[in-house]
Amino acid sequence: MYGSLLLADPGGVLLWAGITAFVAGLMRGFAGFGSAILMAPIFAVLLGPVHMVPMVAAIELPMSVMLFLGSQKDVEWKFVAPLSAIAMAAMPVGLWLLVSLDAAAITRAVSVIVLLFVAVLITGWRYQGPRPLALTLGIGGISGAMMATTSVGGPPVLLYMLAAAMPAATIRANIVAYYLLTGFILVTMVMLASPTALAAVIDAMVLLPVILASSWIGSRLAGKAADQTYRWIAYIFLAAAGIIGLVG
Repeated sequence: MYGSLLLADPGGVLLWAGITAFVAGLMRGFAGFGSAILMAPIFAVLLGPVHMVPMVAAIELPMSVMLFLGSQKDVEWKFVAPLSAIAMAAMPVGLWLLVSLDAAAITRAVSVIVLLFVAVLITGWRYQGPRPLALTLGIGGISGAMMATTSVGGPPVLLYMLAAAMPAATIRANIVAYYLLTGFILVTMVMLASPTALAAVIDAMVLLPVILASSWIGSRLAGKAADQTYRWIAYIFLAAAGIIGLVG
């Protein structure tokens, strides 16, 4: 039986993981995105990528459930269903890479993905081309494999969805539904495949009250200043997390 890595080192790893979760929750609350992307590179350094992937997925899952309950009526299932299905189908490939690749290489890959995502967000680039089913399936497959290997599978799907010609409420609901479906399947797959996954889920539960509380605080702060101000704060935090992952 593998125990909690956080509770085994309350003065070190737990402290830094708790601070990271608190900041991630604040950012999720006031900017609406980025909690998993912030946590992934730092948790990979603190705990290793094999522990980090199911832990981040398990932390995010309850928040996805809560968000889905309030947005399910707006989901465009014809768009979300094939995207989610192919992502789930690609997850075993990602899990194989997770246990096969060098941990340091995965941590660096997570950090590079985060930094590239921040750069794209800052420039404001959006995909404006057609969205045939083949492209949707390709984006979903890449995202699913990335999610299982690094827990950061969101950037390709987020950029693809944000540029869709759909109402804002539908785009938001689609993102929430996608993360709920894929997150649930990822946690289930890892629980069945990894003997250390239970410890990761326990650690997720340890941090869950922190991130839920800070996300509520962040939501209360939203609207106190310009939306662009909060987004730039989020970009700074994300870039810092990516740099920390790179330098270790």
